[in-house]
Amino acid sequence: MLPIKSKYKIAKRLGSAIFEQTQTQKFALSEARGKQRTRKSGRGGASDYSRQLLEKQRLRFTYGLKERELSNYAKRAYTETNPTQALHSLLEMRADSIVYRAGFAPTRRAGRQMVSHGHILVNGKRITTPSYKLKKGDILTVREGSRTSPLFTRAEGDEMFRVTPQWLLFDPSLMKIEILGEPTYSLAETLIDYSTVFEFYSR
Repeated sequence: MLPIKSKYKIAKRLGSAIFEQTQTQKFALSEARGKQRTRKSGRGGASDYSRQLLEKQRLRFTYGLKERELSNYAKRAYTETNPTQALHSLLEMRADSIVYRAGFAPTRRAGRQMVSHGHILVNGKRITTPSYKLKKGDILTVREGSRTSPLFTRAEGDEMFRVTPQWLLFDPSLMKIEILGEPTYSLAETLIDYSTVFEFYSR
């Protein structure tokens, strides 16, 4: 696990959205001051390679992937008719991402822990692989023996119950997630330009 100082340093380069600890007003103000100093000094004309590397790293840290994992996902997606949509689906349909996006976990890292520790069932079967690929129609539930764990007991109105995407159906009372469809890529929503990531890997 990265120390907080390292996360702040990485987030200054890649953006505050990649770590929950950096999504604060204090960090936003610090980031704005840094950008202002950069503009005044006349720096900031990044090369194509720097821009591509930055976007690739932003994507990798957002989903908590190793370099080899992201590279393999990108290669697989690039063979599809719509590589951008394919890569987005591959990343969002991971078990740890689904657990996070539905609201079971406060962060993707926590989602990985929930899955790897065996707390999650898919169609009634226990899984322990965070990268487990899910599909439309799959149902995720919390294992009976894990339901009283502090991981899953929260007060009503807890901030962890974020807005659930339309392609997921989340029932907190049953601790159940149903996958109704597939995620649709939107640059405005993800804030990551996948085409730039493909440019990096095609060099």
